[in-house]
This record gives sequence, structure tokens and C-alpha cells, in this order.
Amino acid sequence: MWRNVLGRVWRGSSLAAMLIAASGCVDEKIVYRDGPGFVAPPAAAANFMGYSDTTTNKTVCGNCHVTQQGKWQQTAHADAWATLQASGHAGASCEGCHTVGEEGNVVVDANVGYKATSDTRYHDVQCESCHGPGLDHVTAPARGQMLASIHADTGSAVTNGCAECHSGTHHPFVEEWRASRHGRPNDHTFATTGEPNASCRGCHVGQYVLAAWGVNTNYVEKNAATNLAGSEGVTCIVCHDPHGSAFPKQTRYAVDAQDTETNLCAKCHNRRSTPDWAGSRDEPHAPHGPLVFGDAGWWPPGVEFLETQSTHGTAANPRLCASCHVQHYNVNDAVTGAFQVTVVGHRFLPIPCVDANGAPTEDQGCAVAARSFKGCATGGCHGNSEIAARSAWISGNNDVLGLAALLDGMIAQVPSNQFGAGKVTPGRGAKFNSSLAKGVGAAAHNPFLIKTLLRYSGVALNQAYGIALPPGLAPTPGDVQRVRITTPTTH
Repeated sequence: MWRNVLGRVWRGSSLAAMLIAASGCVDEKIVYRDGPGFVAPPAAAANFMGYSDTTTNKTVCGNCHVTQQGKWQQTAHADAWATLQASGHAGASCEGCHTVGEEGNVVVDANVGYKATSDTRYHDVQCESCHGPGLDHVTAPARGQMLASIHADTGSAVTNGCAECHSGTHHPFVEEWRASRHGRPNDHTFATTGEPNASCRGCHVGQYVLAAWGVNTNYVEKNAATNLAGSEGVTCIVCHDPHGSAFPKQTRYAVDAQDTETNLCAKCHNRRSTPDWAGSRDEPHAPHGPLVFGDAGWWPPGVEFLETQSTHGTAANPRLCASCHVQHYNVNDAVTGAFQVTVVGHRFLPIPCVDANGAPTEDQGCAVAARSFKGCATGGCHGNSEIAARSAWISGNNDVLGLAALLDGMIAQVPSNQFGAGKVTPGRGAKFNSSLAKGVGAAAHNPFLIKTLLRYSGVALNQAYGIALPPGLAPTPGDVQRVRITTPTTH
């Protein structure tokens, strides 16, 4: 930065002490300068500034926004041009997504920046790629300028946002995301008053998820989430920090963290995983994280569970949820072998229905036999065999559903006065565990904990209400090894 003695400021490259002559002030006299201001951009660039120093990847924006500059330099965006050149497939059609220009921002939709000038100052995906042209802001800075969008464009036409580059047959992130539940705010969040329900919006509305996670950055849609129309789904920017983060793929939290507070997926997939005795609901809601980590379910009084963590929740599965839910592979034509599309896992389908070539289909209602278990058969898991993985899933799921059916038969015999808000009873606890067991994917998330919970729930109903325990629901020797009985109990 450099300034005159009256305090007028121009942009430079860093802060430093200002020395003032003891003899007094002299109007407009420059007393310190540590770098040049900025070089005016070519007219064809349409006010995009680009780099101030191409040798160090210092953006004009980074002269003032030092923290963001430092974070951004650690991202793949900061060497996008070099990546393209090293790919072996560099071409003019690719350059727009590896340089500064109209792709990505909501301000410009014409050939500008690199496309218009071929100037190296516009190499890489810089700040202006998302925030728009910076000349006006540099010459007259004010808050609220150059706001980026968190909208990932859920329409058929891709005109702005992440979708302009993160789409297509080789990296269809937004196309897949658009087809997922993350791609839209949940209608039920607005069902009562038309406004986002306070207890739901922190996971179902993009703007409120960011707020709940302490992200206070300003952006175009920040104050629009007053109704369904103005609300964003869980967009790219919710899970990925565009300025960079300490984690791979610029995620805001780690995907390998083995606890519900710091694991990216479990930040939201961690709600009603244990009974809410004060409320009236006897079923879980988004219990996936705690279930994998072994903290879910109603544990009957006097029964201490010693072994609860799923194999899927240990270091043996370092990517945790992402191992199955974010699969990345190429799909080739089954007959010719020609490349078709890259699946990037942003539909978050662990065992998707697939077509003859292995690509996930739009309709996901197929039978288990038609589903792909590719994500379960890598890295040595299940012997690298889809057949073995499918067999294990079918067997585990049938066991869990069979035990839940036996427990439901017992629950049906519990007096009706044992249910309802405010009741803390074995009947409600057992009902919660049965619902947990019947949730989608429960048998895969933690089969051993689920089965042990179901069997000891049956024991608790037998002791509390005298209801006969079906032989098939009695704890097995394996269950007995996984628990410690702290109060007298009979089987």
C-alpha cells in the first residue's frame, strides 16, 4: 500500500509503517510506497483485473484481501491453467474454465477476460471468476460490491455459478447434484407458515446451513431465504469453501473425522438419533452419523454396550460416508468400450440402480439384484467382490428386518398409556429402536449395534411388561459379549 501524508490511500502489495517528516505535512507528497498500484486492464477485458503479478500468482484483489489470497493459493483453482496444459487435452474449448472471464459469475455473459485478450494476467480461476469484474471496486471500494452467488443453477440452462464449469460428461458435479435431495430445499421445512421452520432450516436451507456453521460471508442470496422460492438447497458452497480450506477438495469439514461434530456429513446427518422423550415422535430423524459411530438408539436401563462402532465407522474405512456415497468412476459403453461419462458421486447413491453400461439411472426404484455394489467392493472391502458385498447386504438387511418384526409384535402388546409426549418408558424406547432398524441403510450403517439393540429391547419389554420374548429375539452369545449388565436381568 502507498499513501500520502493526508491519509489518501492507493492499493499496493502490503502494509508498512508510514514515516512523516518532522518539519510538518506537505499536501500530496508521497512519503512511502512498497509497490505499484494496479495496471489498468485492456478495454476488451471488460473491467476484469486478473493478476497484478503473474510470477507469484498475486491477484489485484489479493493486494488487500490478503487472507483470502493466501487460502486461494492453496486450491486447485490457483493452478488451473497449468493443470490444463499438463493434461494432454488442452484446447481453446477448455480455456474458459481455466481462466478469468464470464464463466462462474452472475455479472457478465460475454467473451471477456482471457477469452477477449489472451493476456496471461487472466490465467487460472481467480477471485473475479466468481465475484465478477473488479475495476469499479478497486477504484472506489465500498461494502456490498462484487457479491458472488451460491446458486448452483438448478434449471436446464447453465448460465452462472459453479455449474458453468463443474458440469459436462467429464465432471458432471452439478448435473448429479441437481438430481439429489441436496439439490433443493425441503418442502416440509416451509409447510406450516410458508417461512423456513426454525428447527429444520439449519440443515434444509442452504443459507441457514452456512449461518449455522458460522459462515458470515456476504453473497447475493444471503437475505432471500424468507420463503421456499428464495431458499437454496445444500449447494456446492455449503460443503465446499470456494476460498480454500484445510481439507481435501476444499470441504468445510473433514470427511474422515470420526465424530459427529467435525465430520462433514454428520454435521446434518445427526439429529434425532436417540429418543426425544419430551416430544411425541418415537422415530429417528437423520441418525446416520451417530449410528455409524455407535452412539444411536435407546439403550435399555442396566445394559451397557461395550462394542458399538460399525466397521464402516473405523479407520478401516478412512473416507467413512464418502466411501459409499461419493463414488467416482468412468462409465464406458458395454459393447464398444467407448467412454460415456464420468460418475462423480454427487447424487450420493451408495448402491445405485444402473443401466447396462453401469451408469446410475434416473429411476432409483429397482430391485437389489439390479443395483451396483461397486462402491462396496474396492480397497479390499468385501474381497473386492460386488457379489460378496450384495450378499452381505441382503443377509444383514433380512436379519435386521426379521428382528424388527419380532420386536414390533411385542410392542403391539405394550399398554397404550406407555406412549405419548413426556413418557419415559421401555415401550417408547423399543419403538424408537424398531424404527431406527427399519430406516434406509440401517443394516449397512451398523448391523451389529442394530441387532443388539433390538434383542435387548425385547428383553426390556419382557421385564417391564411380562410380554413373552420370542425365541428368535433372545440375545445371542455374540450379543452377550458386546454388553455389560449393570443391574440384574433375566433372558
